Amino acid sequence: MNGIAGRIALGVAGTGMAVAVAAVAVGPRVAEWYDGRHQEQSAYASGSAAKADHRAVPAWLPDNASAVRYLMSTTGDDRLLTATLPEGRLPAGCRTAEPGRGSHPAPVSIKAGWFPEGVTAKAAGSCGHYNVALTGNQLYAWQDGAAVQAALRAERLAR
Repeated sequence: MNGIAGRIALGVAGTGMAVAVAAVAVGPRVAEWYDGRHQEQSAYASGSAAKADHRAVPAWLPDNASAVRYLMSTTGDDRLLTATLPEGRLPAGCRTAEPGRGSHPAPVSIKAGWFPEGVTAKAAGSCGHYNVALTGNQLYAWQDGAAVQAALRAERLAR
């Protein structure tokens, strides 16, 4: 009986070990796939092409912006955007602020290799519900869905 019980225990332990190794090897890829399936990413030659193709691209983005990259969550209001602005200044209608002042969180639910990690500390103002930073003529814009929803609730209550 000891021989059979020992073989069963060894088989169970071996199977458990194989499942653990598979989880470690495949787990991060599954998590990446799961997170990524609720995101849409696009690249456009111009602001006008971006706005014509995707209604969620903000209207404040200048038509003559170039090298536009856009990432959005399809399950919320989290957004990332970069674009080159030929004038090197914030678009009309945007509000400026002292760079680095206040809390300007980037959405934690989305990330893109083309959106620099520390750029949120350089926030220079806002365009609509987006926080923005401008480095030379490169615009970085981000929108945190939770902050947007809170702002929309406050606007409704103020009416």
